[in-house]
Amino acid sequence: MDLVDGVRIGSTTAGFPALQDIPLDQIERIEIVRGPRSSLYGADAIGGVIQIFTRRGNRQGIHGHARLAAGSHGLREASGGIDIRGARGGIGLDLAHQSTDGINACSGTYDPNTWIGAGCFIVPGTHLDRDGYRNNSFTLRADFAPNAQWQFDARAFRATGHNDYDGDYVDNSDIVQQVIGGHARWSPTSDLQIALTIGRNIDDSSNYLAHAFVNRYRSSRSSASLQGDFTVASGQVLTAGFDWQRDGANVVDPWSPFARTRGNRAVFAQYQGNFGAQDWQLSLRHDDNDQFGGHATGGIAWGYDIGNGWRVTASHATAFKAPSFNELYYPGFSNPLLRPEDSRSSELSLARSGEGWHVQANAYVTRIHDLIAWDSSLNAPGNVDAARIRGLELTGQLHLGAWTASGQIGWLDARNTSAGFLHGLRLARRPRHSARLDLDRAIGDWRVGITVIGESSRWDDVANTLRVGGYGTLDARVQWRFAPGWTLQANVDNAFDKRYETSAWYNQPGRTFALSLRWQPD
Repeated sequence: MDLVDGVRIGSTTAGFPALQDIPLDQIERIEIVRGPRSSLYGADAIGGVIQIFTRRGNRQGIHGHARLAAGSHGLREASGGIDIRGARGGIGLDLAHQSTDGINACSGTYDPNTWIGAGCFIVPGTHLDRDGYRNNSFTLRADFAPNAQWQFDARAFRATGHNDYDGDYVDNSDIVQQVIGGHARWSPTSDLQIALTIGRNIDDSSNYLAHAFVNRYRSSRSSASLQGDFTVASGQVLTAGFDWQRDGANVVDPWSPFARTRGNRAVFAQYQGNFGAQDWQLSLRHDDNDQFGGHATGGIAWGYDIGNGWRVTASHATAFKAPSFNELYYPGFSNPLLRPEDSRSSELSLARSGEGWHVQANAYVTRIHDLIAWDSSLNAPGNVDAARIRGLELTGQLHLGAWTASGQIGWLDARNTSAGFLHGLRLARRPRHSARLDLDRAIGDWRVGITVIGESSRWDDVANTLRVGGYGTLDARVQWRFAPGWTLQANVDNAFDKRYETSAWYNQPGRTFALSLRWQPD
Protein backbone atom coordinates (compact mmCIF):
# COMPACT_ATOMS: atom_id res chain seq x y z
CA MET A 1 0.00 0.00 0.00
CA ASP A 2 1.15 3.54 -0.78
CA LEU A 3 0.20 6.81 0.91
CA VAL A 4 1.00 10.45 0.19
CA ASP A 5 0.67 12.64 3.29
CA GLY A 6 -1.71 10.12 4.82
CA VAL A 7 -3.93 9.83 1.72
CA ARG A 8 -4.09 6.46 0.01
CA ILE A 9 -3.05 6.56 -3.67
CA GLY A 10 -3.03 4.10 -6.54
CA SER A 11 -4.74 3.47 -9.84
CA THR A 12 -7.98 1.52 -9.39
CA THR A 13 -7.61 0.31 -12.99
CA ALA A 14 -3.92 -0.65 -13.19
CA GLY A 15 -3.86 -1.68 -9.52
CA PHE A 16 -0.64 0.08 -8.52
CA PRO A 17 0.46 3.68 -7.83
CA ALA A 18 2.28 5.83 -10.39
CA LEU A 19 5.12 6.71 -8.01
CA GLN A 20 7.28 7.79 -10.94
CA ASP A 21 5.00 10.83 -11.36
CA ILE A 22 5.96 12.23 -7.93
CA PRO A 23 9.27 14.09 -8.45
CA LEU A 24 11.96 13.61 -5.81
CA ASP A 25 12.19 17.39 -5.40
CA GLN A 26 8.62 17.36 -4.03
CA ILE A 27 9.45 14.71 -1.40
CA GLU A 28 10.69 15.44 2.10
CA ARG A 29 10.99 11.85 3.32
CA ILE A 30 9.75 8.30 2.74
CA GLU A 31 8.75 5.93 5.53
CA ILE A 32 8.46 2.15 5.03
CA VAL A 33 6.61 -0.14 7.43
CA ARG A 34 7.41 -3.83 6.95
CA GLY A 35 5.00 -6.74 6.98
CA PRO A 36 1.22 -7.11 6.55
CA ARG A 37 -0.60 -4.02 7.81
CA SER A 38 -4.19 -4.56 6.64
CA SER A 39 -5.55 -4.35 10.19
CA LEU A 40 -4.55 -0.71 10.60
CA TYR A 41 -4.19 0.54 7.02
CA GLY A 42 -6.70 -1.56 5.07
CA ALA A 43 -6.69 -3.83 2.06
CA ASP A 44 -3.60 -4.04 -0.19
CA ALA A 45 -1.21 -3.71 2.77
CA ILE A 46 -0.10 -7.33 2.36
CA GLY A 47 3.64 -6.74 2.18
CA GLY A 48 3.92 -3.41 3.97
CA VAL A 49 3.20 0.30 3.72
CA ILE A 50 5.15 3.01 1.89
CA GLN A 51 4.24 6.55 2.94
CA ILE A 52 5.56 9.60 1.07
CA PHE A 53 5.65 12.94 2.85
CA THR A 54 5.84 15.96 0.58
CA ARG A 55 7.92 18.99 1.53
CA ARG A 56 6.87 21.05 4.54
CA GLY A 57 8.38 24.02 6.31
CA ASN A 58 9.36 23.78 9.98
CA ARG A 59 11.13 27.09 10.64
CA GLN A 60 9.53 30.41 11.39
CA GLY A 61 10.04 33.22 8.90
CA ILE A 62 10.32 33.21 5.12
CA HIS A 63 12.51 30.53 3.56
CA GLY A 64 13.13 29.44 -0.01
CA HIS A 65 15.00 26.83 -1.99
CA ALA A 66 15.84 26.14 -5.63
CA ARG A 67 17.57 23.52 -7.77
CA LEU A 68 18.72 23.15 -11.40
CA ALA A 69 20.00 19.93 -12.99
CA ALA A 70 20.99 18.54 -16.38
CA GLY A 71 22.31 15.19 -17.52
CA SER A 72 22.32 12.25 -19.91
CA HIS A 73 19.58 11.61 -22.47
CA GLY A 74 18.54 15.26 -22.43
CA LEU A 75 17.70 15.31 -18.72
CA ARG A 76 16.48 18.74 -17.58
CA GLU A 77 15.21 19.50 -14.06
CA ALA A 78 14.24 22.68 -12.26
CA SER A 79 12.49 23.13 -8.93
CA GLY A 80 11.91 25.76 -6.28
CA GLY A 81 9.70 26.67 -3.39
CA ILE A 82 8.92 29.05 -0.57
CA ASP A 83 7.63 28.66 3.00
CA ILE A 84 6.10 31.42 5.12
CA ARG A 85 5.67 30.39 8.74
CA GLY A 86 4.54 32.10 11.92
CA ALA A 87 4.12 30.92 15.50
CA ARG A 88 0.77 29.17 14.86
CA GLY A 89 1.01 27.98 11.28
CA GLY A 90 2.20 28.61 7.79
CA ILE A 91 1.79 28.17 4.06
CA GLY A 92 4.10 26.84 1.40
CA LEU A 93 4.40 26.26 -2.33
CA ASP A 94 6.79 24.02 -4.30
CA LEU A 95 7.12 23.77 -8.09
CA ALA A 96 9.09 21.22 -10.11
CA HIS A 97 9.81 20.39 -13.75
CA GLN A 98 11.47 17.29 -15.17
CA SER A 99 11.96 16.18 -18.76
CA THR A 100 14.14 13.68 -20.56
CA ASP A 101 14.53 12.40 -24.12
CA GLY A 102 14.61 8.88 -22.67
CA ILE A 103 16.15 5.70 -24.03
CA ASN A 104 15.10 2.99 -26.45
CA ALA A 105 13.28 0.68 -24.04
CA CYS A 106 12.90 -2.24 -26.48
CA SER A 107 15.82 -4.65 -26.60
CA GLY A 108 15.15 -5.26 -30.33
CA THR A 109 14.80 -9.04 -30.22
CA TYR A 110 11.70 -11.22 -30.47
CA ASP A 111 11.18 -14.97 -30.49
CA PRO A 112 7.49 -15.89 -31.03
CA ASN A 113 8.26 -19.52 -30.17
CA THR A 114 9.17 -18.68 -26.57
CA TRP A 115 7.34 -15.49 -25.68
CA ILE A 116 4.18 -13.66 -26.69
CA GLY A 117 2.95 -10.66 -24.74
CA ALA A 118 5.77 -8.09 -24.77
CA GLY A 119 3.68 -5.31 -26.29
CA CYS A 120 6.45 -3.58 -28.20
CA PHE A 121 7.17 -6.66 -30.34
CA ILE A 122 3.77 -7.50 -31.77
CA VAL A 123 5.02 -5.81 -34.96
CA PRO A 124 8.70 -6.93 -35.16
CA GLY A 125 11.29 -4.26 -35.82
CA THR A 126 9.17 -1.32 -34.69
CA HIS A 127 9.53 0.95 -31.64
CA LEU A 128 13.32 1.10 -31.76
CA ASP A 129 13.19 4.76 -30.76
CA ARG A 130 13.72 6.85 -27.65
CA ASP A 131 10.84 7.11 -25.17
CA GLY A 132 10.74 10.57 -23.61
CA TYR A 133 9.06 11.82 -20.46
CA ARG A 134 7.90 15.23 -19.20
CA ASN A 135 6.47 16.19 -15.79
CA ASN A 136 5.34 19.50 -14.27
CA SER A 137 4.14 19.48 -10.67
CA PHE A 138 3.29 21.60 -7.67
CA THR A 139 2.57 21.11 -3.98
CA LEU A 140 0.50 23.62 -2.01
CA ARG A 141 0.18 23.33 1.76
CA ALA A 142 -1.18 25.17 4.77
CA ASP A 143 -1.42 24.40 8.49
CA PHE A 144 -2.85 26.20 11.50
CA ALA A 145 -2.84 25.48 15.25
CA PRO A 146 -5.16 27.96 17.02
CA ASN A 147 -4.23 26.50 20.42
CA ALA A 148 -2.53 23.51 22.01
CA GLN A 149 -5.61 21.31 21.58
CA TRP A 150 -6.36 21.79 17.86
CA GLN A 151 -4.27 21.37 14.75
CA PHE A 152 -5.37 21.60 11.09
CA ASP A 153 -3.48 21.10 7.86
CA ALA A 154 -4.33 20.74 4.18
CA ARG A 155 -2.26 19.70 1.17
CA ALA A 156 -2.66 19.52 -2.59
CA PHE A 157 -0.27 17.84 -5.01
CA ARG A 158 -0.76 17.79 -8.79
CA ALA A 159 1.50 16.52 -11.55
CA THR A 160 0.78 16.70 -15.28
CA GLY A 161 3.00 15.15 -17.87
CA HIS A 162 3.57 13.29 -21.10
CA ASN A 163 5.01 9.79 -21.43
CA ASP A 164 6.25 8.04 -24.59
CA TYR A 165 6.52 4.26 -24.58
CA ASP A 166 6.49 1.23 -26.87
CA GLY A 167 3.28 -0.34 -28.13
CA ASP A 168 1.37 -1.12 -31.30
CA TYR A 169 -2.03 0.07 -30.02
CA VAL A 170 -0.96 3.10 -27.95
CA ASP A 171 2.50 4.65 -27.72
CA ASN A 172 2.16 7.87 -25.72
CA SER A 173 0.03 9.33 -22.92
CA ASP A 174 -0.90 12.58 -21.25
CA ILE A 175 -1.07 11.94 -17.51
CA VAL A 176 -2.50 13.64 -14.43
CA GLN A 177 -1.65 12.56 -10.89
CA GLN A 178 -3.45 14.46 -8.13
CA VAL A 179 -3.67 14.07 -4.35
CA ILE A 180 -5.73 16.40 -2.15
CA GLY A 181 -6.08 15.84 1.58
CA GLY A 182 -6.89 17.45 4.90
CA HIS A 183 -6.20 16.53 8.49
CA ALA A 184 -7.67 17.72 11.79
CA ARG A 185 -6.39 16.67 15.22
CA TRP A 186 -7.98 17.35 18.62
CA SER A 187 -5.99 16.62 21.79
CA PRO A 188 -8.05 17.73 24.80
CA THR A 189 -5.66 15.97 27.21
CA SER A 190 -2.29 14.26 27.01
CA ASP A 191 -4.10 10.90 27.20
CA LEU A 192 -6.55 11.44 24.34
CA GLN A 193 -6.11 12.30 20.68
CA ILE A 194 -8.76 12.17 17.96
CA ALA A 195 -7.83 12.67 14.29
CA LEU A 196 -9.85 12.98 11.09
CA THR A 197 -8.20 12.51 7.69
CA ILE A 198 -9.94 12.96 4.35
CA GLY A 199 -8.46 12.74 0.87
CA ARG A 200 -8.93 12.09 -2.81
CA ASN A 201 -6.51 10.70 -5.40
CA ILE A 202 -7.03 11.00 -9.17
CA ASP A 203 -4.95 9.05 -11.67
CA ASP A 204 -5.85 10.09 -15.24
CA SER A 205 -4.25 8.91 -18.48
CA SER A 206 -5.29 9.91 -22.03
CA ASN A 207 -3.61 7.54 -24.49
CA TYR A 208 -2.69 8.03 -28.15
CA LEU A 209 -1.17 6.25 -31.12
CA ALA A 210 1.04 8.96 -32.59
CA HIS A 211 -1.40 11.91 -32.49
CA ALA A 212 -4.63 9.91 -32.73
CA PHE A 213 -6.69 9.51 -29.55
CA VAL A 214 -7.19 5.86 -28.57
CA ASN A 215 -8.62 5.74 -25.03
CA ARG A 216 -8.70 7.36 -21.60
CA TYR A 217 -8.39 5.80 -18.15
CA ARG A 218 -9.63 7.90 -15.24
CA SER A 219 -9.21 6.39 -11.78
CA SER A 220 -10.42 7.99 -8.56
CA ARG A 221 -10.07 7.03 -4.92
CA SER A 222 -11.85 8.94 -2.13
CA SER A 223 -11.15 8.10 1.51
CA ALA A 224 -11.85 9.22 5.05
CA SER A 225 -10.61 7.95 8.39
CA LEU A 226 -11.58 8.80 11.97
CA GLN A 227 -9.12 7.53 14.57
CA GLY A 228 -8.83 7.88 18.32
CA ASP A 229 -5.76 7.14 20.45
CA PHE A 230 -6.38 6.63 24.15
CA THR A 231 -3.68 6.19 26.81
CA VAL A 232 -5.38 3.75 29.17
CA ALA A 233 -2.36 3.36 31.49
CA SER A 234 1.29 4.28 31.57
CA GLY A 235 2.88 2.83 28.43
CA GLN A 236 -0.42 1.40 27.13
CA VAL A 237 -2.32 2.90 24.19
CA LEU A 238 -5.60 1.79 22.66
CA THR A 239 -6.40 2.88 19.09
CA ALA A 240 -9.84 2.55 17.50
CA GLY A 241 -11.33 3.98 14.34
CA PHE A 242 -13.47 3.83 11.22
CA ASP A 243 -12.35 3.90 7.56
CA TRP A 244 -14.38 4.70 4.46
CA GLN A 245 -13.22 4.37 0.87
CA ARG A 246 -14.79 4.56 -2.59
CA ASP A 247 -12.91 3.52 -5.72
CA GLY A 248 -14.04 4.54 -9.18
CA ALA A 249 -12.93 3.82 -12.74
CA ASN A 250 -14.13 5.33 -15.99
CA VAL A 251 -12.57 3.95 -19.18
CA VAL A 252 -13.40 5.74 -22.44
CA ASP A 253 -12.50 3.41 -25.30
CA PRO A 254 -14.21 2.85 -28.69
CA TRP A 255 -13.95 -0.95 -28.29
CA SER A 256 -13.86 -1.64 -24.55
CA PRO A 257 -15.40 1.10 -22.38
CA PHE A 258 -16.44 0.42 -18.81
CA ALA A 259 -17.34 2.38 -15.68
CA ARG A 260 -17.28 0.85 -12.20
CA THR A 261 -17.36 1.92 -8.56
CA ARG A 262 -16.68 -0.02 -5.39
CA GLY A 263 -17.02 1.01 -1.75
CA ASN A 264 -15.39 -0.28 1.41
CA ARG A 265 -16.15 0.41 5.06
CA ALA A 266 -14.08 -0.83 7.98
CA VAL A 267 -13.70 -0.66 11.74
CA PHE A 268 -10.37 -1.33 13.40
CA ALA A 269 -8.74 -1.45 16.82
CA GLN A 270 -5.18 -1.78 18.07
CA TYR A 271 -3.57 -2.19 21.47
CA GLN A 272 0.06 -1.27 22.24
CA GLY A 273 1.54 -2.04 25.63
CA ASN A 274 5.00 -1.55 27.08
CA PHE A 275 5.96 -3.62 30.11
CA GLY A 276 9.56 -2.87 30.93
CA ALA A 277 11.78 -4.89 28.62
CA GLN A 278 8.78 -6.31 26.75
CA ASP A 279 6.16 -4.73 24.48
CA TRP A 280 3.06 -6.10 22.79
CA GLN A 281 0.89 -5.06 19.86
CA LEU A 282 -2.51 -6.54 19.02
CA SER A 283 -4.69 -5.43 16.09
CA LEU A 284 -8.04 -6.40 14.59
CA ARG A 285 -10.01 -5.11 11.60
CA HIS A 286 -13.23 -5.92 9.75
CA ASP A 287 -13.81 -4.72 6.18
CA ASP A 288 -17.16 -4.66 4.42
CA ASN A 289 -16.47 -4.55 0.67
CA ASP A 290 -19.34 -3.89 -1.73
CA GLN A 291 -18.06 -6.50 -4.15
CA PHE A 292 -16.30 -9.13 -2.04
CA GLY A 293 -18.19 -8.99 1.25
CA GLY A 294 -16.74 -9.09 4.75
CA HIS A 295 -13.10 -9.81 5.59
CA ALA A 296 -11.56 -9.96 9.04
CA THR A 297 -7.82 -9.43 9.50
CA GLY A 298 -5.63 -9.20 12.57
CA GLY A 299 -2.12 -9.29 13.90
CA ILE A 300 0.00 -9.86 16.98
CA ALA A 301 3.56 -8.68 17.63
CA TRP A 302 5.93 -9.08 20.58
CA GLY A 303 9.28 -7.47 21.31
CA TYR A 304 11.84 -8.07 24.03
CA ASP A 305 14.96 -6.08 24.92
CA ILE A 306 17.32 -8.85 26.01
CA GLY A 307 20.04 -6.50 27.21
CA ASN A 308 23.48 -5.36 26.05
CA GLY A 309 21.87 -3.81 22.94
CA TRP A 310 20.08 -6.99 21.82
CA ARG A 311 16.40 -7.04 20.84
CA VAL A 312 14.19 -9.84 19.51
CA THR A 313 10.76 -9.38 17.90
CA ALA A 314 8.17 -11.80 16.54
CA SER A 315 4.92 -11.14 14.68
CA HIS A 316 2.08 -12.85 12.85
CA ALA A 317 -0.64 -11.14 10.80
CA THR A 318 -3.24 -11.69 8.11
CA ALA A 319 -4.23 -9.50 5.16
CA PHE A 320 -6.35 -9.43 2.01
CA LYS A 321 -6.24 -7.62 -1.34
CA ALA A 322 -9.05 -7.12 -3.86
CA PRO A 323 -8.45 -7.36 -7.64
CA SER A 324 -8.14 -4.13 -9.64
CA PHE A 325 -10.85 -3.04 -12.08
CA ASN A 326 -8.65 -3.82 -15.10
CA GLU A 327 -8.02 -7.33 -13.80
CA LEU A 328 -11.77 -7.83 -13.47
CA TYR A 329 -13.31 -5.98 -16.41
CA TYR A 330 -10.91 -4.97 -19.19
CA PRO A 331 -12.39 -6.75 -22.27
CA GLY A 332 -10.22 -9.45 -23.72
CA PHE A 333 -7.53 -9.24 -21.03
CA SER A 334 -9.45 -9.67 -17.76
CA ASN A 335 -11.01 -12.30 -15.56
CA PRO A 336 -14.33 -11.40 -13.85
CA LEU A 337 -14.07 -14.58 -11.75
CA LEU A 338 -10.97 -13.40 -9.88
CA ARG A 339 -11.03 -13.78 -6.11
CA PRO A 340 -9.28 -11.52 -3.55
CA GLU A 341 -5.88 -12.51 -2.24
CA ASP A 342 -5.65 -13.69 1.37
CA SER A 343 -2.34 -13.96 3.20
CA ARG A 344 -0.81 -15.09 6.47
CA SER A 345 2.65 -13.80 7.40
CA SER A 346 5.07 -14.54 10.23
CA GLU A 347 8.35 -12.79 10.95
CA LEU A 348 11.18 -13.21 13.45
CA SER A 349 13.79 -10.49 13.93
CA LEU A 350 17.01 -10.28 15.94
CA ALA A 351 18.85 -6.96 16.22
CA ARG A 352 21.70 -5.40 18.11
CA SER A 353 22.60 -1.72 18.43
CA GLY A 354 25.67 0.04 19.72
CA GLU A 355 27.19 3.49 19.58
CA GLY A 356 27.09 4.44 15.90
CA TRP A 357 26.09 1.01 14.56
CA HIS A 358 23.12 -1.31 14.15
CA VAL A 359 22.74 -4.83 12.71
CA GLN A 360 19.54 -6.79 12.17
CA ALA A 361 18.40 -10.13 10.76
CA ASN A 362 14.80 -10.70 9.63
CA ALA A 363 13.39 -14.11 8.70
CA TYR A 364 9.87 -14.22 7.29
CA VAL A 365 7.36 -16.47 5.57
CA THR A 366 4.13 -15.44 3.82
CA ARG A 367 1.52 -17.86 2.54
CA ILE A 368 -0.92 -16.43 -0.01
CA HIS A 369 -4.18 -18.00 -1.07
CA ASP A 370 -5.56 -16.97 -4.50
CA LEU A 371 -2.51 -14.91 -5.45
CA ILE A 372 -3.36 -12.78 -8.50
CA ALA A 373 -0.80 -13.25 -11.28
CA TRP A 374 -0.69 -12.74 -15.04
CA ASP A 375 -1.11 -16.01 -16.95
CA SER A 376 0.53 -15.64 -20.38
CA SER A 377 -1.08 -18.87 -21.59
CA LEU A 378 -4.53 -17.31 -21.09
CA ASN A 379 -3.42 -13.74 -21.84
CA ALA A 380 -5.36 -12.76 -18.71
CA PRO A 381 -4.86 -12.63 -14.93
CA GLY A 382 -5.67 -15.65 -12.82
CA ASN A 383 -5.62 -16.87 -9.24
CA VAL A 384 -2.70 -19.00 -8.13
CA ASP A 385 -4.38 -21.31 -5.63
CA ALA A 386 -1.48 -21.19 -3.18
CA ALA A 387 1.91 -19.50 -3.01
CA ARG A 388 4.64 -19.30 -0.39
CA ILE A 389 7.18 -16.52 -0.01
CA ARG A 390 9.94 -16.94 2.51
CA GLY A 391 13.13 -15.03 2.93
CA LEU A 392 15.97 -13.78 5.06
CA GLU A 393 17.36 -10.24 5.20
CA LEU A 394 20.54 -9.04 6.87
CA THR A 395 20.95 -5.27 7.25
CA GLY A 396 23.50 -3.06 8.93
CA GLN A 397 24.43 0.59 9.44
CA LEU A 398 27.69 2.08 10.65
CA HIS A 399 28.72 5.67 11.47
CA LEU A 400 32.44 5.94 12.13
CA GLY A 401 33.95 9.42 12.10
CA ALA A 402 33.53 10.86 8.61
CA TRP A 403 32.39 7.49 7.22
CA THR A 404 28.78 6.29 6.85
CA ALA A 405 27.98 2.82 5.57
CA SER A 406 24.82 0.77 5.19
CA GLY A 407 24.20 -2.57 3.57
CA GLN A 408 21.64 -5.24 2.91
CA ILE A 409 21.80 -8.87 1.79
CA GLY A 410 18.59 -10.71 0.95
CA TRP A 411 17.58 -14.27 0.11
CA LEU A 412 14.10 -14.93 -1.27
CA ASP A 413 12.30 -18.15 -2.11
CA ALA A 414 8.93 -17.34 -3.73
CA ARG A 415 7.16 -20.42 -5.08
CA ASN A 416 3.87 -21.63 -6.44
CA THR A 417 2.56 -24.25 -4.00
CA SER A 418 -0.65 -25.02 -5.88
CA ALA A 419 -1.45 -28.54 -6.98
CA GLY A 420 -0.72 -29.23 -10.65
CA PHE A 421 2.10 -28.77 -13.13
CA LEU A 422 3.08 -25.35 -11.72
CA HIS A 423 3.72 -26.76 -8.23
CA GLY A 424 7.15 -25.83 -6.94
CA LEU A 425 7.92 -23.29 -9.67
CA ARG A 426 9.21 -19.86 -8.68
CA LEU A 427 6.93 -16.80 -8.80
CA ALA A 428 7.68 -14.42 -11.66
CA ARG A 429 9.98 -11.41 -11.47
CA ARG A 430 11.39 -12.10 -8.02
CA PRO A 431 15.21 -12.49 -7.83
CA ARG A 432 16.39 -15.12 -5.39
CA HIS A 433 19.39 -13.14 -4.15
CA SER A 434 19.92 -9.38 -3.78
CA ALA A 435 22.48 -7.12 -2.16
CA ARG A 436 23.16 -3.41 -1.73
CA LEU A 437 25.99 -1.40 -0.20
CA ASP A 438 26.06 2.38 0.35
CA LEU A 439 29.35 3.97 1.40
CA ASP A 440 29.78 7.73 1.97
CA ARG A 441 32.50 9.94 3.41
CA ALA A 442 32.51 13.63 4.36
CA ILE A 443 35.77 15.55 3.75
CA GLY A 444 35.35 19.16 4.83
CA ASP A 445 32.98 20.80 2.36
CA TRP A 446 33.07 17.70 0.18
CA ARG A 447 31.07 14.48 0.36
CA VAL A 448 31.72 11.43 -1.81
CA GLY A 449 29.95 8.10 -2.03
CA ILE A 450 29.21 4.94 -3.97
CA THR A 451 26.30 2.51 -4.19
CA VAL A 452 26.73 -1.09 -5.32
CA ILE A 453 23.61 -3.11 -6.22
CA GLY A 454 23.41 -6.75 -7.28
CA GLU A 455 20.48 -9.06 -8.07
CA SER A 456 20.41 -12.64 -9.28
CA SER A 457 18.40 -13.99 -12.21
CA ARG A 458 14.61 -14.34 -12.18
CA TRP A 459 11.86 -15.91 -14.25
CA ASP A 460 9.56 -13.59 -16.21
CA ASP A 461 6.58 -15.95 -16.48
CA VAL A 462 4.64 -18.30 -14.20
CA ALA A 463 5.75 -21.37 -16.19
CA ASN A 464 9.45 -20.55 -15.61
CA THR A 465 10.34 -20.71 -19.31
CA LEU A 466 11.69 -17.17 -19.82
CA ARG A 467 14.78 -16.33 -17.78
CA VAL A 468 16.01 -12.78 -17.13
CA GLY A 469 19.68 -12.68 -16.14
CA GLY A 470 21.14 -11.20 -12.99
CA TYR A 471 23.15 -8.00 -12.87
CA GLY A 472 25.37 -5.75 -10.79
CA THR A 473 25.77 -1.97 -11.00
CA LEU A 474 27.87 0.72 -9.35
CA ASP A 475 26.76 4.33 -8.83
CA ALA A 476 29.07 7.15 -7.72
CA ARG A 477 28.40 10.66 -6.40
CA VAL A 478 30.34 13.71 -5.27
CA GLN A 479 28.98 16.83 -3.58
CA TRP A 480 30.70 20.17 -2.95
CA ARG A 481 29.35 22.86 -0.62
CA PHE A 482 31.22 25.79 -2.15
CA ALA A 483 29.38 28.58 -0.28
CA PRO A 484 26.84 28.86 2.56
CA GLY A 485 23.56 27.47 1.27
CA TRP A 486 25.02 26.47 -2.14
CA THR A 487 25.78 22.87 -3.20
CA LEU A 488 27.05 21.40 -6.47
CA GLN A 489 26.52 17.66 -6.98
CA ALA A 490 27.55 15.21 -9.72
CA ASN A 491 26.17 11.67 -10.09
CA VAL A 492 27.17 8.77 -12.31
CA ASP A 493 24.77 5.82 -12.34
CA ASN A 494 25.64 2.40 -13.74
CA ALA A 495 29.22 3.59 -14.04
CA PHE A 496 30.44 0.45 -15.88
CA ASP A 497 27.62 0.71 -18.46
CA LYS A 498 26.13 -2.68 -17.56
CA ARG A 499 23.43 -3.86 -19.98
CA TYR A 500 20.61 -5.60 -18.11
CA GLU A 501 16.86 -6.10 -17.84
CA THR A 502 14.48 -6.45 -14.90
CA SER A 503 11.60 -7.44 -17.21
CA ALA A 504 12.13 -9.45 -20.39
CA TRP A 505 12.69 -7.47 -23.60
CA TYR A 506 12.85 -4.05 -21.90
CA ASN A 507 16.19 -2.27 -21.55
CA GLN A 508 17.41 -0.42 -18.48
CA PRO A 509 19.50 2.74 -18.94
CA GLY A 510 23.22 2.31 -19.47
CA ARG A 511 25.74 4.70 -17.96
CA THR A 512 24.11 8.03 -17.09
CA PHE A 513 25.29 11.22 -15.44
CA ALA A 514 23.68 14.29 -13.90
CA LEU A 515 24.97 17.62 -12.57
CA SER A 516 22.85 19.68 -10.18
CA LEU A 517 23.11 23.04 -8.44
CA ARG A 518 21.11 23.54 -5.24
CA TRP A 519 20.41 26.64 -3.16
CA GLN A 520 18.96 26.01 0.28
CA PRO A 521 19.96 28.47 3.03
CA ASP A 522 20.58 27.01 6.49
